[in-house]
Amino acid sequence: MADSKFNQETFNLEVRKFLKKVGVNSQREIERAVGEALKAGTLMGDERLRAEVTLSIPGVKLTYRVNDDIALS
Repeated sequence: MADSKFNQETFNLEVRKFLKKVGVNSQREIERAVGEALKAGTLMGDERLRAEVTLSIPGVKLTYRVNDDIALS
């Protein structure tokens, strides 16, 4: 059996780095969009917003969806 070049520690660090980037950037974009909608009057501030995220990694044929509500108050 040939030695694998896969390194679990490197992989875990890279996944965490990716998820941190997704989390930080997603939060920033959600906050921006909600702030603009509140300012424009298209949201009142007491809504629950339906949110969906789709993660895909074509190289391993992964598609994973998360759906949830975000309460504004």
